[in-house]
Amino acid sequence: MAELSQRIAQGRGDAPADLVLRGGKIFDVITGALLEGDVAICGDTIVGTCDTYKGSNVIDVSGLTLVPGFIDTHLHIESSLITPFEFDRLVTPLGVTTAICDPHEIANVLGVPGIQYFLDAALETVLDIRVNLSSCVPSTDMETAGARIEAADLIPLRDHPQVIGLAEVMNYPGVIHQDAGIMAKLEAFKGGHIDGHAPMLSGRDLNAYIAAGIRTEHEATSAEEAREKLQKGLRVLIREGSVSKDLEALLPLLDERTASYMCFCTDDRNPLDIGEHGHLDYIIRTAIARGVSPLAAYRAASLSAAEAFGLKDRGLIAPGQRADIVALGSLGACDAQLTLCGGVTAGEAAFAARKITPVIGRKSVQAPVVSAGDFRTTSNRAATDVIGVIPGKIITEHLHEVIEPHQGDKAPDIARDLIKIAVIERHGINGNIATGFVKGFGLQRGAIASTVCHDHHNIACVGADYEDMALASNRMTQLEGGFVVAAGGEVLAELALPVAGLMSLESFEHVREKLEHLRDAATSLGVTLEEPFLQLAFLALPVIPMLKITDRGHARMRREVQTVRAVEIVHHNVQPETVVEHECVPAAR
Repeated sequence: MAELSQRIAQGRGDAPADLVLRGGKIFDVITGALLEGDVAICGDTIVGTCDTYKGSNVIDVSGLTLVPGFIDTHLHIESSLITPFEFDRLVTPLGVTTAICDPHEIANVLGVPGIQYFLDAALETVLDIRVNLSSCVPSTDMETAGARIEAADLIPLRDHPQVIGLAEVMNYPGVIHQDAGIMAKLEAFKGGHIDGHAPMLSGRDLNAYIAAGIRTEHEATSAEEAREKLQKGLRVLIREGSVSKDLEALLPLLDERTASYMCFCTDDRNPLDIGEHGHLDYIIRTAIARGVSPLAAYRAASLSAAEAFGLKDRGLIAPGQRADIVALGSLGACDAQLTLCGGVTAGEAAFAARKITPVIGRKSVQAPVVSAGDFRTTSNRAATDVIGVIPGKIITEHLHEVIEPHQGDKAPDIARDLIKIAVIERHGINGNIATGFVKGFGLQRGAIASTVCHDHHNIACVGADYEDMALASNRMTQLEGGFVVAAGGEVLAELALPVAGLMSLESFEHVREKLEHLRDAATSLGVTLEEPFLQLAFLALPVIPMLKITDRGHARMRREVQTVRAVEIVHHNVQPETVVEHECVPAAR
């Protein structure tokens, strides 16, 4: 009652506000008007606008425009390669005040304890981290993950104050064909928020998927795909990450009519990309530069995002709303000069006052020691399935190339940009090693390896030289996970990610510097991709079309059914000529 009374008194001006922002203009994301007057704040809540207020503390924001704090509607903080606390310090000053994360990267390595780590950290950060509980651990039965999470494991976490609902349901064939495990999770979260993940799904299959209770989706990569999803009631999250760049394709759909049903997300964005371009601020200013109205852009970044995920206390600068406010030099530049999260200035004092949650997941890389011979692709067939990289996309092409075996091995063909790719199981479960080919890296020599390998996070390695592939892959265990670039028998650059093989213990500034060295090293090997490390990570994600590879072999995604075809798989305990075919969802249609 005392807190409520204070809000009313301060809003009416009967008592000085705890904090007053004075001199700026308020951008109203409902009408598009620029409003004059102070913003009065009591505790974490806005209590007054469009008037003059006295305050115990006054911040002069003259010449600045005040907008609601930005909401990233879908991301994996682990993919920023830093802990939630460093992520907080990195993006909050850029205007991000709420991040809706799915910790399924760490969950695929550590299980429920990985989710619990994020829930604990979310109670301590300046940024308001909200958690959608990971729905697909593992994402399918086509890979070896470090853990398995069922509906019964998630139910005890539903009532945590930071939990919103169920995270992206990636196994969309499992929804359509009513897989028992997926059905149990959908039933457990019925009536709550369920996030989607259905690349290229359309027609009756899309109808069935949405009918399961799914409300938001971020995998649209074309305006046509996004339009159908919008017309069927899905809120479309426009994604612009370090690899998945869908902003240009979807911007033609974003206007003042559709903005109420469209939001922004980053999904996977690393500190180097954020440092050079930005985060949600980059998306907003790019949208405006491409002709989107500021009203549509800022509404999508705030109010629409809040409403999409049931966050009724934010998204506006208005009385009764959470005091998440960004002061900008201009709407077009989207250049944050000041960020308030729940009335707290996002600065070094606030970051220093946080209680840091101890990290978990050390020494999680338990991979077999490999040698050059493990990367041979034993075959007597020249016809070869090849993963075709599409820059700026996580979807791939399924290419068919002729690679003649020589002395029992299909070797890389640098002249045709056909290099070797391998996935090595690293959780200490079965020691699987699968090999294949990929086109699109431009790699001329050496190798690149990573334990950021969606979503199972085994070791992924691409290379033109088997010795360098072995060197880079074996280095993963010594680093406790990370990125490595090797050539000529030497490690050229590396980044250790010892927290579950996914996150650094260092500052975001340190990680950014290391990523610069890694990028330079990769470029020196001939790599032409802007972000080869996260591009590599997505080549092992079987829920994304078209051809991928896991530790069990090639995986091909179709709209109707997911199929794994383990062809030419090199495995410690299986003969190389073994061919396995298997459907991971019931065959009933």
